[in-house]
Amino acid sequence: MKIQQNAPHQTSSEITALFQRTRARTDMLVAPLSAEDMMLQSMSDASPAKWHLAHTTWFFEQFILRERLPEYQSPDDRFAFLFNSYYVQAGPRHARDKRGLISQPDLPAVNAYRAHVEDSLQALLQSGRDDTDDIAKLVELGCHHEMQHQELLVTDLLHGLSYNPLLPAYRDPEPMPVTQEEPLTFTKHDGGLVDIGHAGTDFAYDCETPRHQNYIAPFQLADRAVTNRDWIAFMDDGGYDAPSLWLMDGFTARQHEEWMHPLYWWQQDGSWWSYTLRGPQPVNLDAPVVHVSYYEAEAFARWAGARLPREAEQELATRDTPIHGNFLDDGALRPLPGGGFWGNVWEWTASPFSPYPGFKTPQGAIGEYNGKFMVNQFVLRGGSCATPREQMRPTYRTFFYPHQRWQMLGLRLAKDV
Repeated sequence: MKIQQNAPHQTSSEITALFQRTRARTDMLVAPLSAEDMMLQSMSDASPAKWHLAHTTWFFEQFILRERLPEYQSPDDRFAFLFNSYYVQAGPRHARDKRGLISQPDLPAVNAYRAHVEDSLQALLQSGRDDTDDIAKLVELGCHHEMQHQELLVTDLLHGLSYNPLLPAYRDPEPMPVTQEEPLTFTKHDGGLVDIGHAGTDFAYDCETPRHQNYIAPFQLADRAVTNRDWIAFMDDGGYDAPSLWLMDGFTARQHEEWMHPLYWWQQDGSWWSYTLRGPQPVNLDAPVVHVSYYEAEAFARWAGARLPREAEQELATRDTPIHGNFLDDGALRPLPGGGFWGNVWEWTASPFSPYPGFKTPQGAIGEYNGKFMVNQFVLRGGSCATPREQMRPTYRTFFYPHQRWQMLGLRLAKDV
């Protein structure tokens, strides 16, 4: 993961404000949690909230303070082992699936670690050094890295809390709006030879570059995401039991995991319910379906006589659309009915997460973020109700393995013309 090799698009004071804003959002997210809540780790893909607090702090310490300040002293050098994620070149690390066993340092010590790094970093930004621009670029990168972990923090927490028979609410329950079914319509796009990928001086990850030409055949893209009402029709029609609709690996996963509905769903008194960050709630028929894997999304698209869009199609169709929608900042913390291309749920595409033509992995440990994951995963577009709005742009690519479901994952249909 890296930013473009040019001057930062924000001044040092603006980067300082971004840093403060980002750290404050993380603090706000963990404010309702007890120390016990912050130790939950329900699977190896998820991490405890306390670990997210420490890891995002370690990132600033490792890649900025240790590199730029020879006199910098960490509160505890052992934190580098505990809170490194998968940066092999940064040194050894604690086992990913054992992060929930790190009871020490305790929460006050982790909060003190955060404060220590924040004070050191803000002083560095305000020191007037000749390399302030380079430092500012790295701080901007670290802020966007922390925004990614803010999304992971709440979705990891949801997965962990879902194992509690009390089904606790992270935020107070709120009723869903009463809505009516919205017809599924499609808009035709002409396609052609178009430029795809990030351009300009504002922030982007390396995997969004370089900008390149891509031929797109004419296509149709649905005007809304697939809803829970649509998904229930798929289930009622036996979609989960029809191997002809599924990729072979997908149907194998469906059988092995015994999928018969989206993650967190159950039937109660003849109605579908789901567990959310606002506790157990009836499934809102007109909200976008969420917590479905690529395999499920691909099978649904085939059942619907459509397909999943390619990521270039998504980018072409959405890049001139203002980024408004249901994001983390809005506080809903679940998909809501309506909405356009942005927010609510990440939308699976049919595109594997692979490098754009001309992509080169950056040198050093910081270059391990994206390049080494460009295999066996699929791209999603559009952001979700757990994504900070500040993180989004039309070229943003997130990616997950086709079997994963715990993130805010949904879909939108496409068709050939």
